[in-house]
Amino acid sequence: MKRYLTFILLSFCFIFNAHAENKHGPTWGVHGMLLFGNSEGMYASHLPMFHTPHDYQVVLQIRCLDQKLDAAIKARLEQKLVLWTMEPEQFEITRLAADSKLPLKQFKANIVLGHFEQGGKTEYKDVTVVVEKALIFRQLSPQMRESKQAVYHQIGKGSQRFLLKEIDSRPDFDHVLAISVPAAVAMADVVVKKTGLQAVSDAEFLQVLQAKVDKRAAVKGTIYLDKADLE
Repeated sequence: MKRYLTFILLSFCFIFNAHAENKHGPTWGVHGMLLFGNSEGMYASHLPMFHTPHDYQVVLQIRCLDQKLDAAIKARLEQKLVLWTMEPEQFEITRLAADSKLPLKQFKANIVLGHFEQGGKTEYKDVTVVVEKALIFRQLSPQMRESKQAVYHQIGKGSQRFLLKEIDSRPDFDHVLAISVPAAVAMADVVVKKTGLQAVSDAEFLQVLQAKVDKRAAVKGTIYLDKADLE
């Protein structure tokens, strides 16, 4: 009788665990993000790959629920161009889409100085992050292809802005730069020539910005450049 009851209990646990695992959709996971910004705003860019559940290029405008912490992190982001990342709790990345039936309004995350998977240091733990809006949300195509130009989307406003490369090839690279332009200057996407996996240098980018956007434009530096995850 005891063996029978044990068998019933084990069977119930197995079914319960299987049901718990299956309740999540195909995009459930830890979606690591690049963190960048300044006093004007804070942004998170999903670190994409060409396989599920990470085959999405997503850029969010975010803030910390704690106002004092929000101001402190923005100040540190603006102070110096160094790598910051976020290690969020697990969630379905498709919930960040504008047409999601169950939109993700906030989540918990560790804020890491450096790369959270490559020896970075956790500076702020279990921070409540509020999603203000999704600036970019697109699923990546797994097909091998090559583009002869690179399109960089403008992120932010004011005089301190960012340029983020659209992932449009396979293999490809993830690239984010910080730039400065006069606050009143309107700026569309910036298009530069692309040669394989070789990113345009800051000096070459400066020439393009001053020729096509404003002669007073400046490149402050590269925040993130990586191709290891986009093979």
